Amino acid sequence: MDKKLFRSILLIITYAVLLIMALVRLEDLGSGAVRVLRMFQPLLLGFAIAFVLDRPCHFFDQLYARLLKNSSAQSLKRPLAVVSAYLVFLLAIVGVFSFVVPKLVESIQLFLGSLNGYMENLQGWLNQFLEYLRLEELDLSSLNNMLKKLLDQALAFLSGLGPHLLELTSGLVSIVVTLVLALVFSIYMLSGKERLLGQCRRVLRAYVPAKFATPILEVTHLVSDTFTRFVTGQLIEACILGGLCALGMLFIQADYAPLIGVVIGFSALVPVAGAYIGAVLSALLLVMVSPLKAVTFLIFLVILQQVEGNVIYPRVVGSSIGLPGIWVLAAVTVGGSLLGLAGVLFSVPVASVVYTLLKRDVRRRLARS
Repeated sequence: MDKKLFRSILLIITYAVLLIMALVRLEDLGSGAVRVLRMFQPLLLGFAIAFVLDRPCHFFDQLYARLLKNSSAQSLKRPLAVVSAYLVFLLAIVGVFSFVVPKLVESIQLFLGSLNGYMENLQGWLNQFLEYLRLEELDLSSLNNMLKKLLDQALAFLSGLGPHLLELTSGLVSIVVTLVLALVFSIYMLSGKERLLGQCRRVLRAYVPAKFATPILEVTHLVSDTFTRFVTGQLIEACILGGLCALGMLFIQADYAPLIGVVIGFSALVPVAGAYIGAVLSALLLVMVSPLKAVTFLIFLVILQQVEGNVIYPRVVGSSIGLPGIWVLAAVTVGGSLLGLAGVLFSVPVASVVYTLLKRDVRRRLARS
């Protein structure tokens, strides 16, 4: 038998055996993969932080390159850029916890304190509506009691944390250590970005044939660029939409402006469905205060989303990730059904990468024919 044919058959048999073993032991492989990911959690988290701060670091790097004219001072531009990026990051976190979180807590406390009155108003409106339809009255006291019961259970859980204080403390220490290690890893990655990328390219070209190494590098660059534009766009859009929504709420229901602004901002991070989820949650909150204010808020939010999506977002973020709307919806639907919230968040950039690669391959094949 030809040696080349024998090697091909042996390779096919080995692949089939490994595939069957993987399918049989799929649950064990999944748990093993989770354990491995937990071992590398600080490194992966550090990579995520470095990935988010890469754009600000690149901006400050170019800024210091223009400001530091002396050739001897050019060596300081990268450390200064890394320090500046982290200072902006820390200032943003401090600003959120100093200004947004206290206002958010006040809004939540105000809502919980007024919950009984809201439920009475809602009961009255519902009774009037049912009376108009000549139906029997529905009692919402059970809903009110259920909310109170949930709050009592939450307070009981918090008061019962004493026996588990040691476990909670060890968990907090583990989280702090993980965050510190992640910050250290991210600093090394940002400060030595060019050196690390060069080492990865050399290792890839040393162990992978050139016909495979070049496409791998192209796909890696495409993935990095797509995820960078997607993350940047979603964060900027969420901040702008949440801020403008909070400003508009000052004229509708000023007490809940921080709360609804945060709800809309966080929901905007979820592609496609996030805007509707935030609108429904905020409207349900406002309908207990006043149905008219809820309708006013929905009209205001629709107008705001049109202005933000057609005027502000293209100017601030620039071009989109290049994925048609129908495929965005399909990616979010499939990703959410497979991986839940993580699938919803990351399905759009993954689908954009696949769409771009498929489009390039189709053009290349058509050009050859």
